[in-house]
Amino acid sequence: MEERANTYPIRRRELAARLLADNPDALFIAGLGATAWDLTAAGDRHTTFPLWGAMGGAAVMGLGLALAQPERRVIVVTGDGEQLMGMGGLATIAVQRPANLAVVAFDNESYGETGMQATHTAAGVDLAGVARAVGIPNVLTASVEDELPPVYDAVTNGPGPVFAVVKIRAENLPFSLPPKDGAWLKDRFRRAVLGPGGVNEA
Repeated sequence: MEERANTYPIRRRELAARLLADNPDALFIAGLGATAWDLTAAGDRHTTFPLWGAMGGAAVMGLGLALAQPERRVIVVTGDGEQLMGMGGLATIAVQRPANLAVVAFDNESYGETGMQATHTAAGVDLAGVARAVGIPNVLTASVEDELPPVYDAVTNGPGPVFAVVKIRAENLPFSLPPKDGAWLKDRFRRAVLGPGGVNEA
């Protein structure tokens, strides 16, 4: 794949590792593609559910999980291309207002899985602006390292729903793939959330 040049200094794998390290007890949903690989590279965890499909569904999956588990912090880590396919879900998140949900969009302005073509955010579409417009109360952006501390704090401690857009470097990185068996991933995640009784072993 051709690497698209941009000037953003923030590196996606470092960002993912920091989010995991700061939130050891949180439940993570990893969006389709590179964000799932980023979280896996930082350490595959039973409390992370990576999407292998369902593009556009990460934020709303996080919404459902946050409503079902109101005592747990739920963090969605997804990409700009994936979130662009799930714009309507932001309105539903704003209406439902789960206090325990944070969504972090890694925005490299590229479709990384299909050849690094430019996404609409490269042409000025503002994901944070959309989130504000639909009524999400806690929206943050960062494009340099100095702007990240408020993002980390909001994702970990801020009243939700939180929506953060972090502009990251467009780069091709070695694959770090999570397990590919969807049924096994589902059962593993259910056990992590609900305990051994959360899965019918029959």
